[in-house]
Amino acid sequence: MRTIGFILQKEFLQIFRNRQMAPIIFFVPIIQMLILANAATFEMKNIKMAIVDHDISSTSRRLMSKFDGSRFFKVTKFSLSDKEAALYMKQGRVNVILTIPSGLERDIYLKNNPEVQISIDAVNQNSAGLAYGYILSIISEFNQDLRVRFGNIKPQRVKIIKTIASYWYNPKLEYQTFMVPGILVILVTLIGLFLSSMNIVREKEIGTIEQINVTPLKKHHFIVGKLVPFWIIALFDLAFGLTMGKIFFDIPIVGSIGLIFCVSSVYLLVVLGLGLFISTITHTQQQAIFVSFFFTIIFVLMSGLFTPVESMPVWAQYINRLNPVAYFIKIMRMVLLKGSGFLDIKWEFISLFIFGIFSIIMAVWRYRKRA
Repeated sequence: MRTIGFILQKEFLQIFRNRQMAPIIFFVPIIQMLILANAATFEMKNIKMAIVDHDISSTSRRLMSKFDGSRFFKVTKFSLSDKEAALYMKQGRVNVILTIPSGLERDIYLKNNPEVQISIDAVNQNSAGLAYGYILSIISEFNQDLRVRFGNIKPQRVKIIKTIASYWYNPKLEYQTFMVPGILVILVTLIGLFLSSMNIVREKEIGTIEQINVTPLKKHHFIVGKLVPFWIIALFDLAFGLTMGKIFFDIPIVGSIGLIFCVSSVYLLVVLGLGLFISTITHTQQQAIFVSFFFTIIFVLMSGLFTPVESMPVWAQYINRLNPVAYFIKIMRMVLLKGSGFLDIKWEFISLFIFGIFSIIMAVWRYRKRA
């Protein structure tokens, strides 16, 4: 233990003297939490909209006011020309065009099935789908007002079914509540993977790895001394991220903090083992960063952070069973938001434990081969 203590002391001094590692340790968590938690959202507001009104009636003005008063749409252009509105969309100045045909109010009075035209910029299919859903909701509400106004339905004779929605685990439907636990996982992954992969490579670049290999230092002393500092730093950044999430985004912490750190400790075995493995197959810090970035991108995109795993192809879902990030994100959301206990996450925990043991074994084996 005394030998390991001296190695840890040496590693911490070396880490904090390295100018490249200090920004990753201290500034990445702040930037990632404050920017990504606000930017990574699928909720759309202020969708730019142009309205072409050929009817110019009180009914068309009511319909326009519905969209203009919505928090989802921002009516930037009122036009009488279809070509002008189409040009605005081509130039990217609007995303949606509402075209009100001539005779809309007359058709409503005569019950001639009036129609309006909606044109949506569908370059981004996700944004187009959301905009279409918002439009349908507004037009449906407008239709209800028309039925009441023109006497098709008498409100006093209608039996209304009252519904009360109860949203569990995210009562305010805030997107940060859903995203912040996943962002914390990415934070821990970046810190553990990038720093551990760069550490041994730096020893190679400055030529000290050969000196270490010829010393009587035992292999497990070297591995523990290289991995434990980053294990501690990653846990510290996780605690820092949880604090920021509570202060700035008021994320609910329903479950056990101790369980979170217990699972995080096991998950870091996976990340640090992978980082150590990368450091044994690369020769420069630049190579280590590129390889780490490659694995990080794949893990994050398939983790369910931005898109549900269930929406992926079946073959991708099977491959995703080898993705430790997906397991940890699921655990973080279950414990923080739902208050899940160990029995609820035991299979994900066992999977992470197996991944951790395997990654450490592979890293040690590869280092032995290069020693």
